[in-house]
Amino acid sequence: MEIRIEGLWKRFGDTVALRDINMRVNDGELMGILGPSGSGKTTLIRTIAGLVRPDKGRIFFNDRDVSDMPPEKRGVGMVFQNYALFPHMNVEDNIGFGLAVRGKKRDDIEKRVKELLNLVGLEGYEKRRIDELSGGEMQRVALARALAPGVDILLLDEPLAALDAKLRDSLKKEIRRIQRELGITAIYVTHDQREALSVSDRVAVMNKGRIEQIGTPDEVYFRPETEFVAKFVGEGNIIHGRFADGHIITPLGKIPANGISENEEVKILIRPENILFEPVENALKIRGKVVETESAGGEIYGRISFNGIELMFRRYAGEVNVKKGMDADVFIPYDRVFIIGRRKGDETERDR
Repeated sequence: MEIRIEGLWKRFGDTVALRDINMRVNDGELMGILGPSGSGKTTLIRTIAGLVRPDKGRIFFNDRDVSDMPPEKRGVGMVFQNYALFPHMNVEDNIGFGLAVRGKKRDDIEKRVKELLNLVGLEGYEKRRIDELSGGEMQRVALARALAPGVDILLLDEPLAALDAKLRDSLKKEIRRIQRELGITAIYVTHDQREALSVSDRVAVMNKGRIEQIGTPDEVYFRPETEFVAKFVGEGNIIHGRFADGHIITPLGKIPANGISENEEVKILIRPENILFEPVENALKIRGKVVETESAGGEIYGRISFNGIELMFRRYAGEVNVKKGMDADVFIPYDRVFIIGRRKGDETERDR
């Protein structure tokens, strides 16, 4: 099922929650919606579900205009952050609730519940009470309940936010497996950059009610179209420069580039993992002082100062031996320096 959104606006009082949203989610695609709190993510997904009525704009499922259609007729399943399970019902009754409301026979409901419990890895949990379940189990039940009516579209609103990191990683993979196995279209809302990049076919990055960029995880990470995307999606060093004589002139040095207007001001992005402490060819070399280091989970994070600029770096602990206060040569490969705002057709020879 394809989702198409055209010119969507929504205001709550003086707050504009959605500003001219235009996007397309392809049939069978998992689209991540990524952004900080207050960016409009939840309003967007609730509008698609029919729980919020937009002030302006249209929503299409394939070629069917569902903008004025009530939620129960849209064929959409939704998983909420807080699970929204009925505590007085057991697992079977929670999953089968929507089917019972639709008048399905008890035998058919029991069969469907067993199918879904097998799908989400909770075989034999039919009679368990909700208060007997862990957070991860409750989220699996919520997922099964959303899928029970045989939906074409699955909407997930911060589905893993209440879980610990290890369980989030496990359930994220399960959600992706189930979505692919069923072949349904899904939209996955999260504020977690790593989660969005790892689970999504494409990602829409939102800020202040607008979509700043839609692209594959690699596109939004390596070729951000705005400074907001560059800063929000992962960590990055953003350096100002100016193009002249075939180079971008920066405080770090000259970086070869083509296809930019003479004297045009640009911003470049250098990801922390692309600052190397070992010599490589075709790279910018600078000598600076390490001003901060921090070890975490086998990686070393830190900052190196050069010409009044501090650059964040990240390396595996076994790769380098760096300590605070030491002088060090670092190398930045030219093909790992990205110009912010340059789309695929506009990149320089470095970027190809």
